[in-house]
Amino acid sequence: MSRPTNNMSEELFKVDGKTSVGETLPLALQHVVAMIVGCVTPAIIVASVAGLSEQDSVILIQAALTMSAITTLIQVFPLLRTGKIAIGSGLPVIMGISFAYVPTMQAIAGRFDIATILGAQIVGGIVAVFVGIFIKQIRKFFPPLITGTVVFAIGLSLYPTAINYMAGGASNESYGSWENWLVAIITLCIVTALNHYGKGIWKLASILIGIIAGYIISLFFGMVDFSAVVNASWFALPKPMHFGIKFEPSSCVAIGVLFAINSIQAIGDFSATTTGGLDRMPTDEELNGGIVGYGLSNIVCAFFGGLPTATYSQNVGIVGSTKVVAKRVFETSAIIILIAGLIPKFSSVLTTIPYCVLGGATVSVFASIAMTGIKLITTAPMDFRNTTVVGLSIALGMGVTQANASLAQFPEWVTTIFGKSPVVLATIIAVCLNLILPKSRDEEKEEKIYDSQVQEKLEEDHKMFGNDQE
Repeated sequence: MSRPTNNMSEELFKVDGKTSVGETLPLALQHVVAMIVGCVTPAIIVASVAGLSEQDSVILIQAALTMSAITTLIQVFPLLRTGKIAIGSGLPVIMGISFAYVPTMQAIAGRFDIATILGAQIVGGIVAVFVGIFIKQIRKFFPPLITGTVVFAIGLSLYPTAINYMAGGASNESYGSWENWLVAIITLCIVTALNHYGKGIWKLASILIGIIAGYIISLFFGMVDFSAVVNASWFALPKPMHFGIKFEPSSCVAIGVLFAINSIQAIGDFSATTTGGLDRMPTDEELNGGIVGYGLSNIVCAFFGGLPTATYSQNVGIVGSTKVVAKRVFETSAIIILIAGLIPKFSSVLTTIPYCVLGGATVSVFASIAMTGIKLITTAPMDFRNTTVVGLSIALGMGVTQANASLAQFPEWVTTIFGKSPVVLATIIAVCLNLILPKSRDEEKEEKIYDSQVQEKLEEDHKMFGNDQE
């Protein structure tokens, strides 16, 4: 695969390349720009649902940035790599707070509090570690048909959040006003235009530019309050156990299922990174270490108020397009994100972004999540069996969520697990149906051929790169 080497050092295309500051910094900033909005927005959404004060909201955003930086560093520079045990993948990836958890976190924050989310996150981290250790045995239960169904359900469940935000936030007195909708639509138009007509940094930073433009417009409508920025300090370290830790069984189950799903999804991102940037498949050690590192780092994050993280596909896309895999670039990105998280002034500015601006900018992100799910689903033949798996899972998952009063006669934990977010129910039904419903002979044959091709490719890569991993 060809590399865009025009005026770029060959060191950038080596994992351990000795790149200069002039080469490293622009490429690192490129990754930061691509992830920053996606990293802080889930924290802002959850803080709003939980009814946090401005000060606590700033602390939650700080934790989102600092913990994302630390989890990125753990992935890029593994803490442990001995034989079958590894913590971190050693691959060029960027980690950040994941939208995949937002629907479930909203449900938990609305009924309980942030501490309950963090307690469930610890359980989820343990689940991820378990998945990482037994990835070969567990992976078969989550083919693209299933993971696609789950991702599709996540995207669909985020739409009401985007629309409520575009209207100004459901708790806002100005909810549904024409000013909110005007700012939201202008923001959306800018993001959409840059995505389709922009090039280079303009396309890459489309969401960020859209938010900045929407933010400026909102100033003229008097939507921005800077009191939180004035009162915020210039430097502060993360506060361990600031929100506390609580373990509530139904929340632990809901988050635990999502961690299992995201562990499987991470395989896709790790694979895309190695195939796009290194022209090979990831090794078993890289996959195991990456998922175990993902689980353990999330356990640590919970104690510091950092919400669940995951690999960022947009940054994987940058690796695939630029072929830049030098660890120094990703180390520098993590340091920039860490510094941003240590500055409360910066975090407090983010809390002043009007909901209508966030809604206009993120509705396209939520749409892309849903469409990513559809793409994964359609990698399998859309025969009667597979459409039944997808259709029933989505119908029951979304249906029960939209009519959660139908569970009123059940214990409250049932509503928490199945009635507040469609993801858990859709996942369980999809996995069960995929195991129960018979596959066609052609499909079984294709799966065997695909599995053998993957195994052959892995064996080739292990022979070729095995010496480098020792």
